[in-house]
Amino acid sequence: MPKTRKIVIIGSGSAGYTAAIYTARANLNPIIIGGVMRGGQLMITNDVENFPGFPEPIAGPELMERMQKQVERLGVTIISENAAKVDLSKRPFRVATTEGKEYLAEALIVATGADAKWLNIESEKRLRGKGVSACATCDGFFFKGKELLVVGGGDTAMEEANFLTNFATKVTVVHRRDQLRASKIMQDRAKKNPKIEFIWDSAVDEVLGDEKVTGVRLKNLKTGETNDFPCGGLFLAIGHKPNTEFLAGQLKLDEVGYIQADERTRTSVEGVFAAGDAMDKRYRQAITAAGHGCMAALEAERWLAEKESEAQPA
Repeated sequence: MPKTRKIVIIGSGSAGYTAAIYTARANLNPIIIGGVMRGGQLMITNDVENFPGFPEPIAGPELMERMQKQVERLGVTIISENAAKVDLSKRPFRVATTEGKEYLAEALIVATGADAKWLNIESEKRLRGKGVSACATCDGFFFKGKELLVVGGGDTAMEEANFLTNFATKVTVVHRRDQLRASKIMQDRAKKNPKIEFIWDSAVDEVLGDEKVTGVRLKNLKTGETNDFPCGGLFLAIGHKPNTEFLAGQLKLDEVGYIQADERTRTSVEGVFAAGDAMDKRYRQAITAAGHGCMAALEAERWLAEKESEAQPA
């Protein structure tokens, strides 16, 4: 039988690392099942300018490397395997990895994050971080004075387009249909913004540029015609996919797959806590994920203390 740990953390982004820092300092000896690819969304972010404590922009991978070194200095073991399935029906909870190993935990913190949905074309992949982004709040500041293009038709796309007008000279929204899916209030706000224009029934066929984005090739989905559209940046706002497939049937998830947790990060299973983008579909920021990691760690620590106190003889 594998050793039962007081805390197992699944995920190695800013939420998972922060949870590890707090639980390690509480002498709970956590381990992190960090995945084959550590670091979360920040690993594909060139410059981070909004994380406190860094007067100059810091590269996303460097920021995550520093977090990793901090948790390792505290004695936390990081397992470079992906969680494949869990059994949360009884304690200790069981976490099985894709390598066939099993870990037992008295308490569990899930911080597996969410991935932005991409177009999955070669030119987009090549220019990610070089003018292609999926987070206006993270990267909009770097596009001052440029003409930008936003792909999407929902509330997120309208919100990102409006936000980007704080920096861009013009924002063009490209949507596959001839009408938006966004709520009426978000549509009205975007349509009334003099800096926002719309291109309907179209999709991005290719992202143009060598070292940075210089434009996109758009395809009209009704006529099949293509034309090149110059722009200084491309923002994808077609949704996110939480990394929670392995939790299906074990935790309460919403219709998209986000973990349902209360304001104290508690999930539908007592003793299981959630942190970061796996449960947060609104903010999706490194700093809010770190805050959730802190909250989940403190809640798990208190919950374990209560369970130990209940187990003591009267």
